[in-house]
Amino acid sequence: MEIPDSCRISTAVRVMYFDTDAGGVVHNIAYLRFIETARTLLAIQMGMSFEEIARTGIHPVVTRTEADYKRPAKLGEELRIEGRVTEWSGIRFWVEFDVLRAADSVLLVACRQALALVDVSTGKPVRLPAGFPASLSLGR
Repeated sequence: MEIPDSCRISTAVRVMYFDTDAGGVVHNIAYLRFIETARTLLAIQMGMSFEEIARTGIHPVVTRTEADYKRPAKLGEELRIEGRVTEWSGIRFWVEFDVLRAADSVLLVACRQALALVDVSTGKPVRLPAGFPASLSLGR
């Protein structure tokens, strides 16, 4: 199935001092923060804004993260994080992210995450909405 443009995101981030070690190399955990930002922007783009989450009590929850660290990013570099929904069924969906150095598009990190929608009042998973992945809007 063709992935709609609304299910893709590309965002930029500049590596700051607090992202790096003493040698100016990005900490592995900082990449997850970059990915978290891109994933949040993707959810908003798909219709699950902060207001929608507060209204419905339904949260997208990461259930698994796989990351392959290919090359290091360094202090001051601009990175591009590209993400896309790749698979979905029932209550789970997968999103993949590539962290690229903006200057030359070299792949630095490849990440794959599984997510589920969870009703925080019950702690139980919720089925993906009809029409997913075109929209994450729950329309409740």
